[in-house]
Amino acid sequence: MNLQLDNLRSAYLSGDITPRQLLLQLREKAIQLNPDYHLFIHLLSVAELEPYLRALEGQAIADLPLFGVPFAIKDNIDLAGVPTTAACPAFAYTPSRSATIVEQLIALGAVPLGKTNLDQFATGLNGSRSPYGACPNSVLAQYPSGGSSAGSSLAVALGVASFALGTDTAGSGRVPAALNNLLGLKATKGLISTAGVVPACRTLDCVTTFTHTAQEASHLLALTARLDPLDAYSRRNPAWNDASAFGAPRPFRFGVPRDQDLEFFGCEQGPRLFRQAISRLIALGGEPVSLDLSPFLEAARLLYEGPWVAERYSVAGDLMECQPEAVLPVIRAVLAKAPAVTGVDTFRAQYRLQMLKTLCDQALQTLDCVLTPTIGRPVTLDELHEEPVLRNAELGYYTNFMNLLDYAAVAVPGGFMDNGLPWGVTLFGRAFTDQYLLSVAHALQRQQASAASATGTASHDRTRLVVCGAHLEGLALNGQLTRRGARLLERTHSAAHYQLFALAGGPPYRPGLLRVAQGGVAIAVEVWEMPSSELGSFVHGIPAPLGLGKVQLADGRWESGFICEPYGLAGALDISHFGGWRQYLGSLQ
Repeated sequence: MNLQLDNLRSAYLSGDITPRQLLLQLREKAIQLNPDYHLFIHLLSVAELEPYLRALEGQAIADLPLFGVPFAIKDNIDLAGVPTTAACPAFAYTPSRSATIVEQLIALGAVPLGKTNLDQFATGLNGSRSPYGACPNSVLAQYPSGGSSAGSSLAVALGVASFALGTDTAGSGRVPAALNNLLGLKATKGLISTAGVVPACRTLDCVTTFTHTAQEASHLLALTARLDPLDAYSRRNPAWNDASAFGAPRPFRFGVPRDQDLEFFGCEQGPRLFRQAISRLIALGGEPVSLDLSPFLEAARLLYEGPWVAERYSVAGDLMECQPEAVLPVIRAVLAKAPAVTGVDTFRAQYRLQMLKTLCDQALQTLDCVLTPTIGRPVTLDELHEEPVLRNAELGYYTNFMNLLDYAAVAVPGGFMDNGLPWGVTLFGRAFTDQYLLSVAHALQRQQASAASATGTASHDRTRLVVCGAHLEGLALNGQLTRRGARLLERTHSAAHYQLFALAGGPPYRPGLLRVAQGGVAIAVEVWEMPSSELGSFVHGIPAPLGLGKVQLADGRWESGFICEPYGLAGALDISHFGGWRQYLGSLQ
């Protein structure tokens, strides 16, 4: 059956099926699939499922947002009472407590089905580096599933879980999504707790979700983005990135890598599919902007060529030294240079990364998001066997820099290649723009499937502000915007429903904008955008009778902007016939 969250909830509400019936059916399906796909390392037995199913009995569906939702857990994330292996039997341990994210999901009503296969110690992007068996692609068996969250992606793609948890340090939650026609959310670092997760690179790791749709990913993120005192790297989710931020994107600017930065490794279909994705974003109101991707790509090379390989070694190094045969040869080869990394090497790489981040942040300053391919080209299992390190590195070309630079990213299905293999794109942006990125991803999916639109308007870490007076570019109070990092987006007009008044007092001289039922005109305005974190201090400095409210623009949009309380119009001069504050000031000269 269709396991998407809304559909499953409807099935439970109608009584068509119960969680017990569904979970037992899915368990049987997983048993049948596992010999070919190796997706589960540990599938919960009927006895192990029983406590979770019993806990739902007598519960009201309306009280649990994820009532009876089956999910799978990557086997580097703890589930109480079940061994965590990180795909290395010699490393295995049995936790007494689940990871924070797993505890959250179970408390919300979700039911864990099992622990999924992965590239050993989450070191790989292909899904073939596991003693429990290589994970083939869900569509074409001669290709890999992608990794390291291989089994998690297959659990969703093959229809045995509504969603699955993965992890992502270098692309492990995005590459498998692209190769299996899924939505892979790599949220901002620290937004989802990593307490109870076996580290790959502790400073970079993220827990990810695999879903079929961006709307499901948005819902899961809103439910689980919580500050966790058990995770030293946990971060508070700002208000602009909560559930209300998910909606229909307004006109936006998106970065597109320059031609010289795009790499498809000889794939002829990738460029065509990427051009189609650009066209779809343009059709959604996006304006493409050429982006120099070279500093991002240089940052990506630091992940494996720099000292961060030593951070990986801090997890598996002791085992490698004591029992080298317990670690797969390809993993040993990746980590072999780690002991030679010095403190000097580490600090030099950190300095270089910080300089690159400054350049990359500047490039993103005027963009709402960036579009890239998720992978350059798919590789076959045979190609991976022949050149495991090179082919794996190619899979990470567009993904390795994301966590080093502290960006949010979402992998979005982007069509199919001629042989039927799924292909995808990635949308990324500044930290804590997750719900906005999911909004754009949802619009892309909606466009492809002609589904219903999202409600509300998407928002992110930038706030749009309509100004009509002394804050206009070049006028007396404009510095209050520019000092806060604001930028001018457009010059336009309000809807023809406003009157403009020159208020008493000054300097500085200020207008008041008032919406009226009759006799209104269109007023010249500017739309600015400032970091949402600066809005509070800006609002604090606005003197009465002015304030911020909603202003309707000529094209029908409603944006936040300056309005005037009616009581403040005592002694004011109606200057509406001038059509704008600049024109009025010009008449005084």
